[in-house]
Amino acid sequence: MIRVINLVLFCMCLAALVGVYGLKYSVEDIAAEKVSIERKIDRQTGELSLLKADWSYLNQPAHVGPIVTRHQEALALVPTSQEQFGRMDNLPMRPAAPDTAALDELLNSLDAGIDPIEQLIEAN
Repeated sequence: MIRVINLVLFCMCLAALVGVYGLKYSVEDIAAEKVSIERKIDRQTGELSLLKADWSYLNQPAHVGPIVTRHQEALALVPTSQEQFGRMDNLPMRPAAPDTAALDELLNSLDAGIDPIEQLIEAN
């Protein structure tokens, strides 16, 4: 009886040993993959900072100005004028109260199964 228990315990210890070594090697593989990914992230971060520096240089007015003047006639570029922007006087005033009649009509048509959006799409 004791020999059977010892044999079972020995087999369980051996299985646990194999499991622990398997777990150890899988953790080492995952750690190596993590280090590889971190190196790749660092490399891409460096490349991104270089691209941002290039982009900021290319967007400087001193760099863009000569290009604009060189191609101004071909692209029909003109400086913006103040009249191109809207004025506060041109903005519509906010209605004092919502149009409840139109909202009720919309809800009634939806209840009746009529889709006003579909009608607008078909009209155009």
